[in-house]
Amino acid sequence: ETEEINRESELESGRYHLYISYACPWASRCISYLKIKELDDAITFSSVKPIWGRTKESDEHMGWVFPDSDNEVQGAEPDHLNGAKSVRELYEIASPNYTGKYTVPVLWDKKLKTVVNNESAEIIRMFNTEFNHIAGNPDLDLYPSHLQAKIDEANEWIYSGINNGVYRCGFAKKQEPYEEAVQQVYEALDRCEEILGKHRYICGNTLTETDIRLFVTLIRFDEVYAVHFKCNKKLLREYPNLFNYTKDIFQVRGMSSTVNMNHIKQHYYGSHPSINPFGIIPHGPNIDYSSPHDRHRFSK
Repeated sequence: ETEEINRESELESGRYHLYISYACPWASRCISYLKIKELDDAITFSSVKPIWGRTKESDEHMGWVFPDSDNEVQGAEPDHLNGAKSVRELYEIASPNYTGKYTVPVLWDKKLKTVVNNESAEIIRMFNTEFNHIAGNPDLDLYPSHLQAKIDEANEWIYSGINNGVYRCGFAKKQEPYEEAVQQVYEALDRCEEILGKHRYICGNTLTETDIRLFVTLIRFDEVYAVHFKCNKKLLREYPNLFNYTKDIFQVRGMSSTVNMNHIKQHYYGSHPSINPFGIIPHGPNIDYSSPHDRHRFSK
C-alpha cells in the first residue's frame, strides 16, 4: 500500500509534459489518450513543427524541431520548458551521451528534467491506468483485463500489416518488397473490414486500445498513404465498414482535436525528399470525418 501511495505522489498533477507531433501516428496515440482519458489538465503537452528541419548547425541530421515563436506555425509552439530548439536537444538535456533516435512522443518529467518514456505503446498503457487519480475520465479502461489477450493479438497483426505496413510500402526501394508490403496492407484492411461487419470495434462492442492504434493510421490513409506511400489499390472510403468506423472513432469526445490534417499533410509531403523531392502537397481529398456514420447499428 505504501508503494502505491508513493507512486501516486510521484505521478502528481502538473509534473509531466508530453511532447508530440500532430503529424506522427505514434505520438497521436498518446495525445488521443490524453484527451479521451481527460488528462490534459494534469499533463501539459505541446507539438513540434510538422516539417523536419536541421537539428544542429554542426551536422546534417534532419528531425523534429520547435518553432521560434508561438505564431510561426499554427498548432506548434516553442519549447517553453527547456528552451530546446529540437527534440534532439531534449534527448541531450536528459542524457548528454545519448546515441539513439530522436523520436516523439516524449513523456517528460519537469521535476527531474528527464525523459520518462518515449515508447508510445508503453505511454498509452501508463495513461490508461497509472494516472487515474488525476484523470477526468478515470472509468474509461481501454485495456480491460478480460480483453487483454484479444487486444494484444489484434495489435500485433494490425501493427505489422497496417501501422508499419504502410511505411514498408512507402519506403520500399525495389518493386518486389513494395508488392509484398502492399499485399499485406490490403489483407489486413480486408480482415478489419470483415471484423467490423460483426461488431462496432475491433475487439467487440467496446472501444479499446486497438481501435486507437488502428485509427491513427486510418485517418491518414486517403489523405497521405494512398498517394505518398502508394497504397492506392483501394481507398479507405471504398470500405463501408472501415470508413464509417474511422468516422465513429473521430467522433469520440476529444478525438477530433487530436487530428491536425494540415500538420499531417505538411509533414509527410514535406519531410521525405526521397519520395516527394519538391514537397508539393496534394490539394485533396479533404474528407469530412465529422459527417454521420452507421456504427450505432451495433449495441455498445
